[in-house]
Amino acid sequence: MKEADVQNQIRLALNPYAVIFRANVGKVRMKDGRFFDTGLPKGFSDLFGYRKSDCKAVFIEVKNEKGRARKEQLHFLETMKQNGALAGIARNPEEAVRIVEGESG
Repeated sequence: MKEADVQNQIRLALNPYAVIFRANVGKVRMKDGRFFDTGLPKGFSDLFGYRKSDCKAVFIEVKNEKGRARKEQLHFLETMKQNGALAGIARNPEEAVRIVEGESG
């Protein structure tokens, strides 16, 4: 399954629990040769938002069954956790719900 498909399943599953946004990170070369930078830091999670019950920040790095998190992504998630956010890697909707519920990550 493609990571984009997993991401869409997770977004739907989290709707009752959290307000979630999708982030695009990186630089893209435009047709005129200039670069467009999203402005987000390296390692920023694929999905972010807040838990509806208490507005606690949520950051989820989405991976398919074979995907591996990069060093920058792991560092970002750990930094968010150290600052009180709910953060983790999810490979399916169930893992994402557990992150938002504060059970894993």
